[in-house]
Amino acid sequence: MTEHTILRLGHQGDGIAEGPVFAPLTLPGEVVTGTLDGAKLTDVRIVTPSADRVAAPCKHYKSCGGCQLQHASDPFVAQWKTDVVRYALTAQGIEAEFRPILTSGAKSRRRASISARRTKKGALAGFHARASDTIVAIPECQLLDPALLAAIPVAEELAVVGGSRKGELSVLVTASDSGLDLAVTGGKPLDGQLRIDLAAVTERFGLARLAWEGEVVAMRHAPVQDLGGVKVMPPFGAFLQATRDGESALRDAVLEIVQGCDPVVDLFAGCGTFALPIARKAEVHAVEGSREMTAALDRGWREAQGLKRVTHEARDLFRRPLLPDELSKFGAAVIDPPRAGAEAQVHELAKSRIPVIAFVSCNPVTFARDAKILLEAGYALDWVQVVDQFRWSAHVELVGRFRLSV
Repeated sequence: MTEHTILRLGHQGDGIAEGPVFAPLTLPGEVVTGTLDGAKLTDVRIVTPSADRVAAPCKHYKSCGGCQLQHASDPFVAQWKTDVVRYALTAQGIEAEFRPILTSGAKSRRRASISARRTKKGALAGFHARASDTIVAIPECQLLDPALLAAIPVAEELAVVGGSRKGELSVLVTASDSGLDLAVTGGKPLDGQLRIDLAAVTERFGLARLAWEGEVVAMRHAPVQDLGGVKVMPPFGAFLQATRDGESALRDAVLEIVQGCDPVVDLFAGCGTFALPIARKAEVHAVEGSREMTAALDRGWREAQGLKRVTHEARDLFRRPLLPDELSKFGAAVIDPPRAGAEAQVHELAKSRIPVIAFVSCNPVTFARDAKILLEAGYALDWVQVVDQFRWSAHVELVGRFRLSV
């Protein structure tokens, strides 16, 4: 075994030593030993620990792969995540003012994908072990909202009635205002008996909704989400921010940016996370690729009180971005693309000369790439708000305020 000094953390949260050598669960400045397997260090032992090393709050941390950074202090993680965004911008030659990071608390995740598999004695559900397809039980998980922990026995029962010994169920669980909302993939094909069994599971565990391989098979109550005071029932499996605190932080930043602007266009609008709260003060045109999500947004708007007009459009913004003549009538734009960013749409935004843009992103690298397009077109990046709603992970979210300056 040879000693290695950890120089920095990579984007996945692994420590990186000279070589490069990648060592999981390590921190910058630590001296470690281990067995070198290619570029990865296994059987890692800490010789000289960092002052930022802490005892992991979760008993499952060593075996479970759900978290990457529980061994690091909260101040270290906050600074590291901020620096991930800062370095991504610097790589594009961009400087910006950073607001203090906002971090979701422990036991706050309202959505997670649980793995479940039949066993000889019944079933096992939990998260995958680190760098493995082995499922680890997580009865005392410190990441999930207690409501989601209640889904563990449900996932196990679903594996018994609808899984196979060779396959694995993926159970996407979301906590809603009316109970658990589950969407399952990887199970047996639906037939008459399985439908009866799944309906029985739904009743026994009091689920709000259960979808199986793309089809809703049972719904006791509408799985409603509160989007800034507006009630919406998203289609099963639809995108939703990971924590309520994280959603609130992103929403507050967006509302601040578009304050006083009317009308507003919301691009990649989803089910209305931003569009519906904005509609309390301004008219909104919401554009989203999924017709199911725009329909949910529309129902939420029609059933709400005190909102201004919200129009919607189902449109693939990667293939058919809104063009400058379509954008020019708006006083502000909100854009919240997936991890790939929205290069084509951002080019059209830059040409439109729309005065204000609230840019929400879950990928600092594509955000920086798209930000450069806006800056070269005469926009200024006033500030960046980093949001850590995927606590103890390497994942980072942010909002940037762009203002047309020339």
